[in-house]
Amino acid sequence: MQRLIDGHKRFLKEVFPERRSHFHLLSEGQSPEWLFITCSDSRVVPDLVLGTEPGDLFITRNAGNVIPVTSHDVDGCTATIEYAVNVLKVRDAIICGHSDCGAMKAALDKTALVGLPKAERWLHHVEAAFEYRQPLNPADGDSAGLASLIRGNVVAQLHNLRVQPSVARAAADGRLRVHGWYYDILSGRIEEYEEQNKRFVPWAE
Repeated sequence: MQRLIDGHKRFLKEVFPERRSHFHLLSEGQSPEWLFITCSDSRVVPDLVLGTEPGDLFITRNAGNVIPVTSHDVDGCTATIEYAVNVLKVRDAIICGHSDCGAMKAALDKTALVGLPKAERWLHHVEAAFEYRQPLNPADGDSAGLASLIRGNVVAQLHNLRVQPSVARAAADGRLRVHGWYYDILSGRIEEYEEQNKRFVPWAE
């Protein structure tokens, strides 16, 4: 805990004073441009990876960057999507999976879920990833099989995102674009899913 306390003290002393006017504006409201849906994994730090600032991204996170579609469940992810699209009027919604995802490892090896009944139930939402598995990429080395499933899960969750009523309406009106990304922790690079070609393509440097 002391590390967190010391970090906050540095923030108050070194960071906050230089950005006081920005935080003053944020204290009165928010108008993020992007909805960012990603995994809870501690290694995925959107503002660090994308160079964004407080107030830029509206973020929702859960194990496996899942978007549930079962109508009888009430969950924080779909409620966040609804609010972001209908109230905040974000212009883009991004689903970002990542390499070495523990949730997808568990989907491959159910023994990892022994004693975790809630996690096991939650991961029913990623079953469609097996249907959308992507071609093996030699660049992924020994993790190519897992990486193909993680990319497949991004595609599966894109389908789940598009059927959310708020998203479907906004997309039909031309107010919202949706994107699927794969973030590789080792290289730091991002790939984007090309819907037309049905493949993930690295961003040009």
